[in-house]
Amino acid sequence: MGVAIRTAGESDHELVVRLLDEAFQDDPVSGWVFPGDDYRRATHHRLMAAFTDIVLAEGRIDITAEGTACALWLPVPAGGDGGHSGDGGTGADDAVRLRQSVDPANERVEWIARLMAEAHPADRAHEYLWMIGVTPARQGEGLGTALVQHVLDRCDREGVPAYLEASSARSTRLYERLGFAPTGRTLDLPDGPSMWPMWREPRG
Repeated sequence: MGVAIRTAGESDHELVVRLLDEAFQDDPVSGWVFPGDDYRRATHHRLMAAFTDIVLAEGRIDITAEGTACALWLPVPAGGDGGHSGDGGTGADDAVRLRQSVDPANERVEWIARLMAEAHPADRAHEYLWMIGVTPARQGEGLGTALVQHVLDRCDREGVPAYLEASSARSTRLYERLGFAPTGRTLDLPDGPSMWPMWREPRG
């Protein structure tokens, strides 16, 4: 049977934030931004809420019908940065505002927003898979793949490329199976993990 998918709305805000918070608690990048289990449990959800706000306003959130997985997508025009910096815009000021709204004393929130925005492809319009989260109890069941493929099918029909940053070597292999390829560079966080930017040309 296929995975039933719907578009999330404002009423799903709390659900989406909870899904992302749970899914990324053990993620290496989240662990770098919010070091320490207690600190991460107390603070991480604020960043997930900020991301959810941006994508609900400017993009699309797909969610499985039973509410166990979600994917955050932004349409990025040529010259855009994917909204990494906090309000869909570009520039250092947006990264500062993101840090101030999420965790003012934590410079790593600002650093990662700047790093991702600077690395984001700007020459072609594309769909940007900002985040995808699956509740831990349902990981490994193909829900994430179904969510991503749901949008990639449309990308193929419309001739639109797609972009993402994989936060672990394991996830790069999943995305390679869906047609993404590494861009040839990594985003190396200071004294922390790496991220793998990946690009997908439309098929067919």
